[in-house]
This record gives sequence, C-alpha cells and structure tokens, in this order.
Amino acid sequence: MLRRLVHTFLTVLAAARARLAAVRTRLVTTEAGQTTAEYALVILGAAALGTLLITWASHSHAITKLFDTVIGKVLP
Repeated sequence: MLRRLVHTFLTVLAAARARLAAVRTRLVTTEAGQTTAEYALVILGAAALGTLLITWASHSHAITKLFDTVIGKVLP
C-alpha cells in the first residue's frame, strides 16, 4: 500500500514537472519576437516624429532662416 502511494505521488510529481516545463517553454517561445516588435514600434515612432518635424520646418521656413543665419555669420 505504501509503495503504491509513493508511486502515485511520484507519478503526479513527474506530471507536474512536465507541465511546468511545458509552460516555461511556451512562455519563452511566445515572447521570442517581442523585442523585435518593440524595436519596430520605436522606429515607427521616430519616423513619425521626424516627419512632423520636417513638415513643420518646411512650412515655417525655419530651415531657410537657420541656413541664412549661419551663412550670414560665417561670411561677413
């Protein structure tokens, strides 16, 4: 009777270990592309910010004014 109980306990323990290993494996594989997606979102955000900056600068003629100021100080 004791042997049967120990055998059942070890069987349940082995099954629990197998389930835990499977869960860990799934977590590792499902998060594998997460870093790539985060980099892609950062790049898209930077591109959007750059587009807004270029649009603002071209409509306000800020780049032309900056260029004229720099050239005016360099060449007397």
